[in-house]
Formats: sequence, structure tokens, C-alpha cells
Amino acid sequence: MREISLDRLRTLVAIADHGSFAEAARALHLAPPTVSLHIAELEQRIGAPLLSRKRGQVRPSAIGEVLVERGRRLLADAEQALDDIQRQVQGLEGRARLGASTGAIAHLLPQALEVLRQRHPAIDIQIAVLTSQETLSRLADGTLDIGLVALPQPPVAGLVIKPWRRDPVMAFVPAHWQCPARITPEWLAARPLILNDATTRLSRQTAEWFAAAGHHPAPRIQLNYNDAIKSLVAAGYGAALLPHEATTPLPDQRIVMRPLRPALWRRLGIAHRAGYVERPTQHVLDVLWDLRLV
Repeated sequence: MREISLDRLRTLVAIADHGSFAEAARALHLAPPTVSLHIAELEQRIGAPLLSRKRGQVRPSAIGEVLVERGRRLLADAEQALDDIQRQVQGLEGRARLGASTGAIAHLLPQALEVLRQRHPAIDIQIAVLTSQETLSRLADGTLDIGLVALPQPPVAGLVIKPWRRDPVMAFVPAHWQCPARITPEWLAARPLILNDATTRLSRQTAEWFAAAGHHPAPRIQLNYNDAIKSLVAAGYGAALLPHEATTPLPDQRIVMRPLRPALWRRLGIAHRAGYVERPTQHVLDVLWDLRLV
């Protein structure tokens, strides 16, 4: 026996507690020969006697006392580890790693986190700000559990990607501008623009929306933080195209929000690995699905 097993340590501790091989066997529901074998294997592994027998009592030797003390701690640690893991299996506590863009994190994710704090306070939600492609890559290699990604996405082996949200993209315009009730590509292309970073799905959608009407405007600035974009709109720096969730507060009074003609939509999906889903991850998915809007 190269390693010391927890079963052997448990047997040694039981003998130390009961002072008898027979009593230890009864307490552990083992046959007496099995108890004797456990101690013989331990002593062979240690290379020294672990127990002494005097006047019908079995007591640990000096070396045995050290091993009994260490064994108690190891057994307690092992029991605690099993309890902790069982709580995670049951979904009572644990960890869920989620990747999302800044747009989803700004307003949608906080709503889910508030519900999770109330329902499952012992689940640790770890959030990474990522592009959709980064999120899918990390889901595939197992370093994320859930992803909020822009749609559409091509199929990815081993991942499940389902529609989650369909929110309108609106024009955010400085309030002092004179603007129509519905914003067209023609009208907006002639104004200063603040657009999303070219690496984002929303940037590509916006470019396609303009291009369909024959326009290819150059923005004054490109950012990847929607709240920063809104701040610049409020300052009169330009107009922006941004998704608007129904539960999001109305913008700054220095901003007016107008629908687009033709309409444009920001679609998001929920992605996770196929197959078995751990309970903490499932709890997060359940709360996110409650925010579904498709």
C-alpha cells in the first residue's frame, strides 16, 4: 500500500476512541479481521507500531497518537469537502462563470443578479466582459459556464445557443436637435454620429442598416460602452444607435429617443455547454430565461 487511505485512518481513529478492536469493528460495521488488516497495513506503511495493548485496553503508541491527531483532521476535512460538494450538486451554493458584452451587463444582467441574490445568495456569479466570439471560445474550452451572445451565431460543436432577447435599436439624439418622429438612414447619415466599436455585432448591423439605403457615414467616434455613448449624446456631440430594453429607465432629459424606419433589432442569445448542467449554473439560466423577450 503506497498511500494511506481514509478508510484505514478512520479505523485507527475508531480504535483510539473505543479502546478495542471489537468495539471499533462494531462502530464501523466491519468484520474484526478487516479492522486488524487495516491496522497491519497502516503499520507496514508507517514502519512502526501504532497501537499498544495493556490490560485489555488498546491505546495508540506515541507515533500512533500523532497519526490519530492528524487523521482526525484529515477525516474532518474530507467530510467537509464532501458536504461542500454535495451543497453544490444540490444547487444550494457554488459558482457560475458568465461572459457577456458591456451592453448586456449595463442593464439586463443587474436585474438577474438582484433576483439571484434573493433566491440563491450562496451562488457566486463571476462575470467576464467579453465579445461574443470570446465568450463562445471560453465556453467551448470550459472556462465559462454561461454566455450572453449576439445573434445570429453559427453552430458550435458542444454548445447550445438559444434566442433570449429581441430589443429594438433606437436613435438617441441630442434634445436640442430638430428631428422627425421616426429616424431614417438618410436623415441620420447627414448628422454627426457616435457609433459602437467596429468589432461589435451592433456596429455591423448599423453599417448594414445605413448601406441598405445607400449610405456609408463615418462616425465622429466609436466606443464600446453604451453609457459613455449616451453621455456624449447628452453633451450634443452627436447621435447614436443603441438597443433599448423596455425595463431600462428613460434617458437623460438632454436626449430624445426615436424609433427607426426601417426598424432594427438587437438579438441576444444564451449559450452554454451541451449535456449535464450543474445546479448553480441551472439556477442562473432559470433566472435569465425569466427575462426572455423574443
